[in-house]
Amino acid sequence: MPEQDKFEDDLLYALTRTGEAFRPEQADQAGMVAGGYQRGRRRWRSRSAAAVVGGAAALALVGTGAVYLTGSGSPSGTATLAAASTGAASGSTGTSAALTPASTGTPTPKAVSGDEVLAAFQALLPKGQVTDGKGTGTEPAAGKPGGGGNAGATLLFDDGKGKAAMGISLTRLAPNDPNRAQNACPDKKLVPYDACTSTSVPGGGSLTVLQGYEYPDKRATTKWWNAKLIGQDGRQVELSEWNSPAEKGAPDSRPTPPLSPDQLRAIVTDKSWDPVIAAIPEPKPVPVRDTSREYSGQEILQNVAALLPSGLTETEAMGSGFGYANFVLDDGKGKSMVQLNVQDWSGDRGDSLFGDARTLPDGTKVVVRHGSDKPGVGMWTVDTLHPDGLRVVISSFNSGTQTSPATRKAPVLTDDQMQTIAAAPVWKLRK
Repeated sequence: MPEQDKFEDDLLYALTRTGEAFRPEQADQAGMVAGGYQRGRRRWRSRSAAAVVGGAAALALVGTGAVYLTGSGSPSGTATLAAASTGAASGSTGTSAALTPASTGTPTPKAVSGDEVLAAFQALLPKGQVTDGKGTGTEPAAGKPGGGGNAGATLLFDDGKGKAAMGISLTRLAPNDPNRAQNACPDKKLVPYDACTSTSVPGGGSLTVLQGYEYPDKRATTKWWNAKLIGQDGRQVELSEWNSPAEKGAPDSRPTPPLSPDQLRAIVTDKSWDPVIAAIPEPKPVPVRDTSREYSGQEILQNVAALLPSGLTETEAMGSGFGYANFVLDDGKGKSMVQLNVQDWSGDRGDSLFGDARTLPDGTKVVVRHGSDKPGVGMWTVDTLHPDGLRVVISSFNSGTQTSPATRKAPVLTDDQMQTIAAAPVWKLRK
């Protein structure tokens, strides 16, 4: 599976590489179409349907509110960009008024131009030089009716300590979008970072601020800091900054990105974004994959705990939504991360994936793969398709995380032990 263009994509790759052809959830597909940051399955970098324009990343992650916001628009529905709140650039907490849903039935405000979005972004920045600014507004695309589904701006900012790339993305999530509930600090076994906070916001919603790296495996030293707000009204405002003049491929220009975590928080929660969010069309409900016949992350962990070889116990366990879980095993010779994907494949028999599979007496198909992402780090995988169409994929690493150096020569679990877990009769599609 090729590596994607961003942190979201890196995490998407990390979560799905055990089953390289796992079907992404349809909600995730919508996120991929909306813009390609970390798209697909259950990753934190579920950047939501808003593409950052220009050179900074397209910020869209899984998902894509159903309530129009009045912002500062007039009763007739016209909207002008609100003046930036004083103190936002200096790191104040901003205002939470932007998070309060407006009454329904308000006419859609007029479109906001890319120049207006860029100007609003610049007004919220601290003192410094801005160059290479580009903005995308909510105007209809050429030849197409209706406004855009997202807005954003990118620029280079220099406070005298070195140029830094920045990008902000704004979009709206449908009421049933799973991404509304996926705004928390990521699992460090999957995504290393220096600091992260996730808090609720007044009026409902969540705000996560992460200080991490452009590449989870730190193959480059470029830092990536990000704030993501998901409001109760469905808004998603996401701001990214780097300590480099480019997201990728440029040497670091400064030790850290210019904006502090408090400044990131202040910008994404500022009321200046009200009219932009209000001008984004109401998103349609996203198609959500039926998980009623599958297993939650916690159920996966419970099943596996009873199947582990004697003497091994799950530690650092994480179960995410439906279909994914991971944990760490240690037999005294070094940590080994294990992850599982469990998904309903009853509508797709996976002939292309299991054409060369061994078939067990009960009809379960089994494929074994050994791979490596980088020298010395191995990933052993057993991929199974049960007779009822439930696909269970288990991978074991010779490291305690997916990004850290190897801690042992081989994973804790052997191929036979992983097959015992993945092909166990406990895995059955629910009626």
